Formats: sequence, structure tokens, C-alpha cells
Amino acid sequence: MTERLVAEWMSRADLAALNAALGQGMARYVGGAVRDSLLGQPVKDIDMATLLQPRETMRRLKEAAITAIPTGLEHGTITAVLAGGPVEITTLRHDVSTDGRRATVEFATDWREDAARRDFTINALYADPQDGEVFDYFGGLNDLAARRVRFIGDARQRIREDHLRILRYFRFQARFGSQPADNDAEAAVSELAATLKGLSRERVGMEMMNLLGLPDPAPTVQRMAELGVLAVVLPEADPAALAALVAEEQRQSVAPDALRRLAALLPAEVQLAEAVASRFRLSGAQKKRLALAAQRDGASDDARALAYRLGREGALDRLLLAGQSAAPLDGWEVPAFPLKGGAIVARGIKAGPEVARILRSVEARWVAEGFPDEARINALLDAALN
Repeated sequence: MTERLVAEWMSRADLAALNAALGQGMARYVGGAVRDSLLGQPVKDIDMATLLQPRETMRRLKEAAITAIPTGLEHGTITAVLAGGPVEITTLRHDVSTDGRRATVEFATDWREDAARRDFTINALYADPQDGEVFDYFGGLNDLAARRVRFIGDARQRIREDHLRILRYFRFQARFGSQPADNDAEAAVSELAATLKGLSRERVGMEMMNLLGLPDPAPTVQRMAELGVLAVVLPEADPAALAALVAEEQRQSVAPDALRRLAALLPAEVQLAEAVASRFRLSGAQKKRLALAAQRDGASDDARALAYRLGREGALDRLLLAGQSAAPLDGWEVPAFPLKGGAIVARGIKAGPEVARILRSVEARWVAEGFPDEARINALLDAALN
């Protein structure tokens, strides 16, 4: 029986116009949109594969008044800008040569040949835009039903073509996989783990952060450690600490956060946190947050006092990492300290260090008392001045 894809997004008018421009039989949906729709999961990005050469794709889109951006012309990728979101359209390809980091490709006209160069069977599913017929060349439908993440063909060869597929395997295993995992896949990623050293740190960091942002990556990260992969990409990591944080997030119904989970994996050492942030090419704000989380000592102040001092995000990190309740922060806005130096000068104190000292003293009492109202602040100021 022929499998057919039925998804709400397929009825979009802008996609109908796109497919009309490309021509019947010239393009198919492929990859994540097909996979996720078959699983009944939300679709974020839509990709298409086409028999058309890139410049012909550009020509047809222009003729149909569809904005086309040559985002990866040398690899055959054109981005169509649609009302419902961009769609990447890539000419069928086969690899000419690979070095584990990049590939030299030639354009092809055979759908199976294009599928054969992809990573996992569940990512090599194509669907006809007109009737939704699914084309499966390597058993991806069976693997999807079994929640099995399996490389296409020889796992070692797929990894030698692109070393990042090791980390992609674990990300897909965390998102879709079941146990026991595919033996060939696990043997291959373990054997070739050292090849990850040849990748850019930014690519490794991005893939790790994508993995850590999934609902529960802890069992997968533990398996990465057991197979020798974690020691290559993050040798400082403690998988048990990640599992504890994920359990705490779930207990308190807090949304997954990749950076907080990275902090959990690392020892509470500021210099190390900053070094890992640099290694993964994280932003300045992310680096600062990771370093702030690294200053934890296993215990936390009052939740609201912590939020006042560190900001809501920093406090949430500290509380969850310490296994403490973040409930006091629910629906609570961090207040601004209302007392200004001018009010103290108006009380006869000369502007200068003494004003700053009094401000700090009153602010400390105000925080300790749970941020009382203005009347209490004035009483605290009277006490500080007497």
C-alpha cells in the first residue's frame, strides 16, 4: 500500500503557487517536513528537492514573481521567499568527493541517488506535492515507525563523508530514537569519535546546543560518554549533573534551556565556563550567563533576592542547578529600587561616598525585608540616618 502524506501545511496557497512555478513532477518535499508530519509533529522548515538546475529554478521563480535568493548556488540551493515562510529548494545531487568537513557535489537526475547521499533513512523520505505520495528508498518509513535512527548504507562511510553526522546521530537519537539503539550506528560513532576534532568548534557547539535544547537529552549524553564521544567534544562534562537538572526542570515545569543544561554539565568554575563558551563560539551574553551560573556554590539565596541581584534568568539558573524552588518568581516582576541619592542629600547629607553607603545600606534592608513599599523605605532611611 502506498504511503501518502497528509498535512495541513501542504494546502497553503503560497506552496501551491511555488509548485506550479516549478512544474508538475519536477520537485518533491524532502527531509524534516516529511518526517515530522508523518510523526504528527509540528513542522518548522520546509525543504524541497528538484530535478531542475539551479538557474532554471531561479528563472521559473522569477517568471512567477516569487522572490528567489541564491543562498547556496554552488550546491544547488535556492531559497524561495513565501508569505508562509522561506522554502529551500535544492537540485538533486551526488557527492564527487568528501573530506569529512565539506563535499564537492555534482547535480543529478535520479531521486534515489540524491537520497543515498543523505545521512539517516528517516531524513531521506520524499513526498509528492500534488498527491502526497511518499517515496522511501532505504526503509525510512519502517525505521520511523520503530523510532530507529539508522544511517543510510554503511554507517562508517556516511560519517567519513561528514564527521558532524556523529553529533547529528545523537541529536536525532535523543529526539526520535528508541532503545536498544542501532548497533551499527553506535559502533561507527564510537570508532570514529576522534574525527570530530577536525570540525570547526562553531559547528560542534551549535550541534551540542541543539541537542541540549531537546526535552530530555540526559540519557543520550550519558550514552555519548559511554561510547567515548563526549570525551572528544566536552571532556569536562558530568552527565549525571545534567540528568539531575533535567529532572528538576520537569518537576518544576520549567521549559528546557540549552545553556542552563550546558552549565549543569560543567564544574562550577568560572574560567572553565568562559573557556567552553569561547570554544563553542557562544555569544557574549551567553558567555556571561554561563560564567554567572558557574559561580554557584550548591546553595542559593532567597529566590526573589537572587533575581534582584542576578536578574530573573540568572536566578532561575542558580535555583534549578541547586535543586531549589523557583515558584516565588512565578508572575513576579523584579522591582527597581526607588530611593535615589537626591533624597538623601535633601536630608542634609553631603553628596559623596556617604550617600552611596547609605543607599547600599537601605537597599540591603529593603531586599532582606522582601521589597516593602515606599513608606517602609522612608522608615529604613530614617533608621540609617539616626
